[in-house]
Amino acid sequence: MYQVTKRRIAILGSTGSIGTQALEVIDAQRECFDVNVLTAATNADLLIEQAKRYMPQVVVIAKDSLYAYVKKQLDAWPIQVLAGCAAMEEVVLRDDVDMVLTAVVGFSGLKPTIAAISAGKDIALANKETLVVAGELIMRLARKHGTRILPVDSEHSAIFQCLSGEKGNPIEKIILTASGGPFRGKDPLFLSSVTKREALKHPNWSMGDKITIDSASLMNKGLEVIEAKWLFDLDADQIDVVVHPQSVVHSLVQFEDGSIKAQLGLPDMKIPIQYALSYPERLKSDFRRFDFKGFPSLGFEEPDKASFRNLDLAYRAMNLGGNIPCALNAANEIVVAAFLKDQIGFLEMSDVIEEVMAKAAFVEQPKLEDYLSTDQWAREWATKLVTKNKILHQTEKNG
Repeated sequence: MYQVTKRRIAILGSTGSIGTQALEVIDAQRECFDVNVLTAATNADLLIEQAKRYMPQVVVIAKDSLYAYVKKQLDAWPIQVLAGCAAMEEVVLRDDVDMVLTAVVGFSGLKPTIAAISAGKDIALANKETLVVAGELIMRLARKHGTRILPVDSEHSAIFQCLSGEKGNPIEKIILTASGGPFRGKDPLFLSSVTKREALKHPNWSMGDKITIDSASLMNKGLEVIEAKWLFDLDADQIDVVVHPQSVVHSLVQFEDGSIKAQLGLPDMKIPIQYALSYPERLKSDFRRFDFKGFPSLGFEEPDKASFRNLDLAYRAMNLGGNIPCALNAANEIVVAAFLKDQIGFLEMSDVIEEVMAKAAFVEQPKLEDYLSTDQWAREWATKLVTKNKILHQTEKNG
């Protein structure tokens, strides 16, 4: 058994779904972890509550206008309060941080992750967009600084676990599983009129709004395909996706001899979170156990790429490479936000993403500044397309 040295953790995005579950994991393993940094985007009240409970050295509220409120609420506590996006990058450099859990959603995780890698911190990566946007850059920096990237996504954690002990045995392919979301088996006619309320009803997982919509549209699986390419150094034809409605088999690895290894468990993010935080040791837990008797049959089927076009768009972006996955991600963040505000239809999200990808100025070997400029341009263009779409629909509605 490995001896775990107590690890000092920075949680970027502590008020989100992954962040709050990570704190539950840490609650049960207090002898193994200290929480030294907590950050949030806008949920000031929950950040304050977490700070008083876990007593970190520092908290960061990304929205500057909330700084005074957070500072006042924590004035009597020995906790430093910072604000702004730059502070998110600064706190990961602290000497009293050993590992950074990047649990923020979207492009905002990129620069803090780069800063943490450059400082030689281990990364527990729950922010898949970081590798989608700049996978080549991130993995190059990780190799340069000797930083471990430990996946938190259940699918990538499953692949990572299946590869344990397999050094030197080449991968033939990996198989990422998808639940199919709330609209599995539905055709485009049905999908054309679905609402955000329907899309947010995931059958298996409890997640934040953005990732839940991504799951419903299969964009989440597309982003995971791109993430897997970089994490495991794979080509596109080595990454398959199958729909597995029960969400018990979290993913599989097929080796060159034809053998397949799978990692199974109940749909619960706490296991991959704990594994990333404690790696290479498996800490004893009281998490609910999987029982085969509760699942007399497990099903697998091909994803419907005709109805759910986002998966193909992600493969297309991965094959094009360069800065195109960055454009795909930025456009997706805009359209998901628009869908959640009832400004665009479910299927129209794919239309906008595809047009943004088609019009993006291709950069074959992008640097950080290229990713930043591509992200900004793609957001602006996607916003224009969403606005145009909204005006068109309003005109049609008014006759």
